[in-house]
Parts: sequence; structure tokens; C-alpha cells
Amino acid sequence: MKLILAIGVVEMSVKEMLTALELKERKSFISLYLNPAINEGYVSMLYSDSPRHPHQKYLLTIKGLAVYNEFKEMEK
Repeated sequence: MKLILAIGVVEMSVKEMLTALELKERKSFISLYLNPAINEGYVSMLYSDSPRHPHQKYLLTIKGLAVYNEFKEMEK
């Protein structure tokens, strides 16, 4: 959930997500947060055909945006 809220409606790099979540360990972030979110269909890669693209960014899928919007509605 924290990752979904951090990404929101923008595209973010791994470094930007680490900063937004106040995390430092890239390797554990990827294995504990990013990969599960991608595997569950909440987050997708901007360059999905090239996972190691030098300008790779991540964004919410329709499923991820639905969760994000639902949470934002509850905040009102």
C-alpha cells in the first residue's frame, strides 16, 4: 500500500521510490516491495520490454490506480 501511495499518478524510478518511502536498501526494496507489486499487477514498468533500460520508470496499472483512488476517496 505504501508503494502504491508513493507512486500515485506519476512515473517514478527506483531511486525516487526509495526516497519517497525513506528507504535505503535498493536490493531489499526491489525484492520486498517492487517485485511483489509488479507480480500482483499493481505496478508496471514503463519500458516493459527492456527491464534494465537506463531510464526505467514504474507506474501504477489500472488495478493499482483503483486502489490509489479508493484510498484517496476514503481520506476525504
